Parts: sequence; C-alpha cells; structure tokens
Amino acid sequence: MKTSEELKDIVREQYSKIATQDKGDNAASCCGATPTSNKVYNIMMEDYTEIEGYNADADLGLGCGLPTQFAKINIGDTVIDLGSGAGNDCFVARHETGESGKVIGIDFTDAMINKARINADKMGYNNVEFRFGDIDNMPIADNTADVIVSNCVLNLVPDKEKVIKEIYRTLKPGGHFSISDIVLVGELPDGLREDAEMYAGCVAGAVQKEEYLGYIETLGFDNITIQKEKVISIPDDILSKYLSPEELTQVHEKSIGIFSITVYADKPGEKSNEHLTELTSTTEEAPCCEPNTKCC
Repeated sequence: MKTSEELKDIVREQYSKIATQDKGDNAASCCGATPTSNKVYNIMMEDYTEIEGYNADADLGLGCGLPTQFAKINIGDTVIDLGSGAGNDCFVARHETGESGKVIGIDFTDAMINKARINADKMGYNNVEFRFGDIDNMPIADNTADVIVSNCVLNLVPDKEKVIKEIYRTLKPGGHFSISDIVLVGELPDGLREDAEMYAGCVAGAVQKEEYLGYIETLGFDNITIQKEKVISIPDDILSKYLSPEELTQVHEKSIGIFSITVYADKPGEKSNEHLTELTSTTEEAPCCEPNTKCC
C-alpha cells in the first residue's frame, strides 16, 4: 500500500507530462493519464466549447463535469478553483465574476501553474492568479472565497476529508461550492484499485459515493445537492490492461458503477454583500437633474 506522499508524487509526475500532451490524447484516455483507447471518443470530459469564457489553450480535456456552469457565480465574487490545471475553469469563472471579482487557481504541479500563467497573460487578465500548493493545505486565508469550484481533482487526493475541511475553512460564511468528481458504487477489482496509473487516471483514487457525500455532511455543510450525475464507461481496451476476464465480466454486469457527479453545498452563515455594495457605489452616477424631468 502506497503512502499519501507516494500517491501525490505519482499524480504530480503524471500531470506534469499531461501539461505538455495534446488535448486529443488526454481526451481519449482516462483523465489524460492512462494509455490511449483505440476508440475515438471522450471518456469523462464534458464539452466546454459553448460556455462563455472558454479558452481552448487552457482546455486539456481533463475534467469530468462542468462545475462552473452550476456554481452560481455572481459579479464581484472571489472564486477558488482547486486543481486548476492550465486554467480552463478559472477563465470561465472569471467571465462570471467580471473585472470586479477575483479568481485564484491552486495546483501542485509546476508545469500546470506555468501553463496557466502564460494563458492568463495572453488574455491580459489581472484578476486571475495561480498559486502553487496542495488543495489539502491551501495557501489561502480563512473565509476568503464566495465560491469554490473543482473539476475531477478531489479523487486524486488521498485524504479527501482533509480537502473538504480546507474548503470549509476558506469559504466565507454563506459561501458555497460546486465540485465535479468521480465516485464509486461497489468495490473496484484489485487490478484497478491497486494500479498507480489508474490512480492518476482518477478511478483508483475514487471513494464510494455515500462516503464522499458523508464527508461533506459531517463537516457541517448545508443544502447538499447533486446537480448532475452520469455513468462513466471505460472502454474494454483500457480495462483489459488491468482486469482478468472474470473481473471484466463483473464490471459489465454493473455490480460496479463509476460515476461523475457534480455536488453543491453551502457553508452555514450569513453571506456578506460587501463587494456588491462596493460595485454599486462605483458604477452608479448621481442624477444630472431632478427626478422625473427630461434633461438627462
């Protein structure tokens, strides 16, 4: 059994390679990390291309959902993206929060941070920043974010409960998160569960769906909602590299389910409207004349 640090090193090494891979290779594999399937279709990723704020250079084809689509981001919000990669979800979030807001991406892979910063510079975004760090020990002050998003990342972290504690700590009272992730129903065969490559490929690191939701509930979040759920079907030419014929049959008989879910929850407390007040005060102008006249 590998230690948490060994598992993190596996993910860091693999995602450093992914940062320089072609998006097509990432999309045709399992979170970009497994051998490419000979079937030409995307296994996990969703289509971002019609979402405002999308940037093709920042889309590495690694996600398993569209959390920013469900995140209820408002103008002026501070948004944190966990495992920000090349910046795709950050740039979508920036479109929603506008120039008056702030977006912070966190990633523990140097190659991803560098790629994201280059993409932000190309677009001239001065309110999007990328910080190097672990999402289970964020380089973020308490009560910072209005919204936290993440796309297919928590399943890569050995201590998921610790990450959720960090989400609670860094959200403002009344803030919320929308996170897409991989979860399981039923136990994975040993060949998948123990393989380091499949850990980096998002599957072996996933936990049971009820366990995942249980962490969120236990840590005190309110209004826990599954915003979207879909079955993930991994092609046989990938699975057969890790499973015996008997285990492959078991997967096909649906005694094991691999799902992408997008989960929403609120941190208890009264949400401050301070940034909305500031926005209003800077954009509203005094009337040029008395009300109900036509001189304006």
